[in-house]
Amino acid sequence: MEALVGKDLLSLADLSAPELQGVLSLATQMKAGTASPVSKKVLGLLFTKASTRTRVSFSVAMYQLGGQVIDLNPNVTQVGRGEPLEDTARVLDRYLDAIAIRTYDQQDLVTFAHYAQMPVINALTDLAHPCQVLADLQTIQENFKQFSGLTLTYFGDGNNMAHSLLLGCALMGVNVRIAAPQDYQPLSNVVQKAQQIAGDRSEITITTDAKAAAEGTHILYTDVWASMGQEDSAESRIPLFEPYQVNAELLALANQDAIVLHCLPAHRGEEIAHDVMEGQQSRIWDQAENRLHAQKALLACLLGAN
Repeated sequence: MEALVGKDLLSLADLSAPELQGVLSLATQMKAGTASPVSKKVLGLLFTKASTRTRVSFSVAMYQLGGQVIDLNPNVTQVGRGEPLEDTARVLDRYLDAIAIRTYDQQDLVTFAHYAQMPVINALTDLAHPCQVLADLQTIQENFKQFSGLTLTYFGDGNNMAHSLLLGCALMGVNVRIAAPQDYQPLSNVVQKAQQIAGDRSEITITTDAKAAAEGTHILYTDVWASMGQEDSAESRIPLFEPYQVNAELLALANQDAIVLHCLPAHRGEEIAHDVMEGQQSRIWDQAENRLHAQKALLACLLGAN
């Protein structure tokens, strides 16, 4: 994967289909125990949003690769006191080999990447969550052994997860259905980009009809109804989003071999029923584990193995 060395990953649209498949193939090898060391390399984590899986999986991945991680908590760095991003980027670029940034505004990531030569990784913004979808695609490939002919249906808020699933599935030729309330559908420019990537390899459907979207689908996917920073509106959203809960009724409409995914953390009893989350068709814990393997593969590709 020499072509990826030194690149940024701000969105899955930054990757070609062969590059994405290469990362997924390496992730599978790494899960089986293959190593691609990057010793003496240092990854910085600059997170202005809370994190469990992303922070821990990046840290463990870098440790297992033989590198090191430094936590650049904004509360104890000058970032938290208003130092301009372009200044921070140019300084950290002289210390670090790569940086993963978790923040609100996608433009902040773009600005940082403009002023830094090292790889900049989107560890989540309000627009996109590409690293999560790397793990999602790895989980789908593990279960179905292929992407062609599959359909993934995402239920709920057309948020950063919906955006990245649209792009990632389009790259791999997976049909995507987004079932969301009219006022909470994904951004039209992201949908158009996904359609452009998909071409005639897969179909993209945006709908308000959850039951129709569940018909025959192979993957049922959901996320919280109010993302970080939207907690104040969480309670008012519940009546509007209730028809999109991933529950036994929706699961019964899906393909008999369908699996259930959730990027976590989950609000059981809201976007997903407890019995479905703990049911035999749930692959949520495999999906969470694959954050480690997919990101380890990504780091090895961006940093280059020793």
